[in-house]
Amino acid sequence: MHLIKVAAAVLNQTPLDWDGNTRNIVDTIAEARDRAVSVLCLPELCISGYGCEDAFHAPFVHRTAWATLHEIAPHSRGLVVAVGLPVMFRDTVFNAVAMLVDGRVAGFVAKRFLAGDGIHYEPRWFKPWPAGVRQDLEVDGASYPFGDVFFDVGGVRIGFEICEDAWVANRPGAALALKGVDLILNPSASHFAFGKIEIRKRFVLEGSRGFGVGYLYANLLGNEAGRAIYDGGALIAAGGRLVATGPRFSFRDHVVTTAVIDLDDAQLNRARTTSYAPDITKADEGAVPVDFSIPRAAPEQSQPGLPAWEHSSEIKAEEFARAEALALFDYLRKSRSGGFVVSLSGGADSAAVTVLVGLAVKFGLQQLGSGGFREKLGDLNSLAGAATGGELTRRLLVCVYQATCNSSTTTREAARAVAGAVGAEFLEFDVDPFVRGYTDMVAAALGRPLDWANDDLALQNIQARVRSPGVWMIANIRNALLLSTSNRSEAAVGYATMDGDTSGGLSPIAGIDKAYLRRWLTWMERVGPEGIGPLPALAAINVQPPTAELRPPDCKQTDEDDLMPYDVLDVCERAAIRDKQSPAEVLVVTRMQFPQFTEGQLRTWVIRFFRLWSRNQWKRERYAPSFHLDDENLDPKTWCRFPILSSGFARELRELEQAAEVRREKREP
Repeated sequence: MHLIKVAAAVLNQTPLDWDGNTRNIVDTIAEARDRAVSVLCLPELCISGYGCEDAFHAPFVHRTAWATLHEIAPHSRGLVVAVGLPVMFRDTVFNAVAMLVDGRVAGFVAKRFLAGDGIHYEPRWFKPWPAGVRQDLEVDGASYPFGDVFFDVGGVRIGFEICEDAWVANRPGAALALKGVDLILNPSASHFAFGKIEIRKRFVLEGSRGFGVGYLYANLLGNEAGRAIYDGGALIAAGGRLVATGPRFSFRDHVVTTAVIDLDDAQLNRARTTSYAPDITKADEGAVPVDFSIPRAAPEQSQPGLPAWEHSSEIKAEEFARAEALALFDYLRKSRSGGFVVSLSGGADSAAVTVLVGLAVKFGLQQLGSGGFREKLGDLNSLAGAATGGELTRRLLVCVYQATCNSSTTTREAARAVAGAVGAEFLEFDVDPFVRGYTDMVAAALGRPLDWANDDLALQNIQARVRSPGVWMIANIRNALLLSTSNRSEAAVGYATMDGDTSGGLSPIAGIDKAYLRRWLTWMERVGPEGIGPLPALAAINVQPPTAELRPPDCKQTDEDDLMPYDVLDVCERAAIRDKQSPAEVLVVTRMQFPQFTEGQLRTWVIRFFRLWSRNQWKRERYAPSFHLDDENLDPKTWCRFPILSSGFARELRELEQAAEVRREKREP
């Protein structure tokens, strides 16, 4: 048996935070050494941060990254450590991994396949490295192997697939396997999306099995740069089975996951595989020999398995709760804000945002303890004197109910109940005098009274807009972050008041649809996350039909009467925007999924969706930053681009209406 102890670590980094990122890396190496690890894989671009955007083009970034690498290198004495950074080579920027061996830089591997779809924009900053090419990188009089290389460290061969390299059909691991590589390290920055962890597990397992290697996968963790959430989740596999899995959504700065791998097993598996045909004549092409002997390890039992929630039938609900909570916590501390403010209407959206902030505090205290929680948030005056979890929540979250004459006792009491259950500070404003003031002022200027028959939209919007200044004032007084409460379904059709309910510096639920959000709130009411439990006070929210509550009470306004059933809206959005289908095709999809509605109803709703979608792109352009949760995001800055000005699908909708007219005429006698 040839046993070695390896580790994959997840890190919570911040773009351009050289001191903080270095501290996390050095602390991680120290923990790995204390745990007798010999080979450690760290995440992609962890020195600079992955989300540096156009700062990757700044020369000082490369100078600082290079200097930081050489600050870190001495800490690797006695270990083999892979650490990611951007590297400038011949006036071109490459996404690279430095191999540190026993305190020195042994060489660099450059990423071959760049992520350029979805929220990723790597081809804007980096160039892909060509297969089979090795160059020498010369800096400050020293020369380093660079490019498509692997490392022979005292007879242990170590190669790389850098994040996207493992997601493509012609993975570099196939060529590495033919060269007898024993370990493949995958430093990644793989953003969270619902269910994505299962895809990662598959390519890690298949890599270890198909290539006959030990496979180490290290990911980023937390809200690194604002929009993307990284769930961590280190993976180590050998022989087609997972031998270690790290936790996801940790609130810690770093988590080290270790395993003992038998290299003899990997070599024996390759020898037993009849299809394995090593290219003996080129086995050493690209090899970088390193004079260092990786220590042999003693056998160890496997690490504990994943928590029960990872296997839950409600895994999406758990992931949503934990991803949002971690993202909010990181956004709070990295933006150096003093807390959060929510305009809590007593409806589903603002209640969900309030609950998610409460979960951020509960998960943080659960994982870090009171001392660690405070330490990570830094010197916040708002936390002075708060000793318990409830007190911490009250200091970090203010909820404001803002009433007009159209507000109901039902929503007021629901808002109060949810704020109390979460532990937030609860304030009430009466904004009706401001509504009357603006209405009277405009009426006087126009020389006529305003009424619901002629001025419906204006009278609704002014109520939403007058709620913005007061709640912004609370946020300013508290040095806090105002959270917008708009969801993705509203964003799709513009069912939101700009400078009203869209006001805020962060829009945490803009990536989730209303139908799912309501199901999640019911789950939170009755079940809740593992280790936290339910929040029964949400019953007051869940029994209500969604309503903007902006028309007089006798109008009995509901969102779905204004728009369409949310389930139908969400199907229209997915078919039209995610799947890029025409109005006629979307109508077919809705007919199949909603047979309980007439063709005329569905056609009306499909036409309404496309018209509202096209008309309201300008609103989506102005939304506060939101978190990426899945491949149905509507954020025009990172995912879903659409022209602000367009025909609004005029021809397609006209043809849809004409086809309906033809069918109607054929049915008439």
